[in-house]
Amino acid sequence: MARLHNNRRGLSQVVTTLILLVVAVLLAGVVTYYATNITMTRTEQEEVKVNKHHIWVNSTGAVAAFRVENLGGRDVLVDKISVRGVEVPWSRVYYYRVPSGTSISGSMNVTSAAKLTGGSVTIDGRSYTQASDDLPLASSGEILFYVKDPDNISLDDVGTTCAITVFTINGQYIVECNVESATR
Repeated sequence: MARLHNNRRGLSQVVTTLILLVVAVLLAGVVTYYATNITMTRTEQEEVKVNKHHIWVNSTGAVAAFRVENLGGRDVLVDKISVRGVEVPWSRVYYYRVPSGTSISGSMNVTSAAKLTGGSVTIDGRSYTQASDDLPLASSGEILFYVKDPDNISLDDVGTTCAITVFTINGQYIVECNVESATR
């Protein structure tokens, strides 16, 4: 008669448990990666571009000018503006919302801070409004800004590089430009 051997060779319980744990962790990682990838590709991102930036200064004071474009797929809120690291109070900020489909030309040059007074100012045929609070900017919209007398810009700064920072709820956008003389 043939004798059957009861061979009990195989993986131990510890090794089997470790294999099952590793497989479970890898599966959870794949599911997490997939869910994150789906979520991130389906949400609209914030993308803001600051351009046409200038800072002019003369004996009457300084003026900063720049354009903010919302290139992203969602609306943004311009929360704060700073020039050379110093926050600008809204009472010194003038803005113009560019109507959709309109192109803006020109250098936005204002040679005197004295021109920026009152609640509304007309520059290059456009009516700028004095800001009083955070400014919403629709997707694919643009706003032109003038900042009257940034606190820390003087005649001694002509030729130096200064940063203009636009803050939104989700980010900050920094551009640098040289301070230019506004005298003719």
